[in-house]
Amino acid sequence: MHATIAQVSTAYFTHPSYLRHDMGAGHPECPARLQAIDEALRDTGLIERLTCVEARAAQWQDLQLAHDAAYLSSLRQRLSDVQGVEQLDPDTAANPHTLEAALHAAGAALEATERVCRGELRNAFCAVRPPGHHATRSKAMGFCFFNNAALAVRAALEKHGLKRVVLVDFDVHHGNGSEDILAGDERVLMVGLFEHPLYPYSGVPPMASNMLNLPLAAHTGGQEVRELIREHWMPALEAFRPELIVISAGFDAHKLDPLGLIRLSEVDYAWITEQLVDVAERHAQGRIVSCLEGGYHVWALARSVCAHLRVLSQS
Repeated sequence: MHATIAQVSTAYFTHPSYLRHDMGAGHPECPARLQAIDEALRDTGLIERLTCVEARAAQWQDLQLAHDAAYLSSLRQRLSDVQGVEQLDPDTAANPHTLEAALHAAGAALEATERVCRGELRNAFCAVRPPGHHATRSKAMGFCFFNNAALAVRAALEKHGLKRVVLVDFDVHHGNGSEDILAGDERVLMVGLFEHPLYPYSGVPPMASNMLNLPLAAHTGGQEVRELIREHWMPALEAFRPELIVISAGFDAHKLDPLGLIRLSEVDYAWITEQLVDVAERHAQGRIVSCLEGGYHVWALARSVCAHLRVLSQS
């Protein structure tokens, strides 16, 4: 049931199906990630600042904003037939609830974009599973099935009349799927940072001139990342003057995360969010849609999401 959305608030999009999607015992992309976030938001009282929304499912025709029809048809059939836990590739698996969760993850990004573009919401965070930024036009990979953030970008351009949209990806892994979908679209500027070399071993060089990638060496710390963002991202964002900022919010560049070796903290994530909020205030009427990607140390993930949402909800 949808909550009543107060105008110019920060929305927190969730759905029960996200907890039923499970890729097997010991898999790092697990339901406990969202449970930790929810518990932290309640323990800190931050949940009281947010408008909680149960996401709707994406429609299949909407998914064609970012994905090939043949891929969607094939994936729909495969996920509909899953029994138990089945591997799609060495990293990515599905259970009987995966299709519902993936549709509601994409639906959260699309609904958040619609409501932010209409002015009902100032900004939104989509606490989704499965994540999306590795899903290409025609392939599921890296724990991802539909590219939630790329769908948000394309919907803003094709359905909501915007002319310039930025996608910011600060996951420790390169958003290869988003780059595949958005490369060469001059209405889009995608800025990313990621550890290199690291899965999926892409992003250097970028696929097109509308991609601004910052590959980071292992053990890069927060101050170095801040300097790179000031030097490279901020001038590009100012020159582009986005009408909406979409964020692929991966928190696996945290120093405690088991899947990467970048050394950010929740304080760094708050600082990055502050920079993006400032750009959004100047150029985009404050409009931000943030979609959860990685983050696999549940305590660090929960604290980082709280830091991110504390800034968004104060903007």
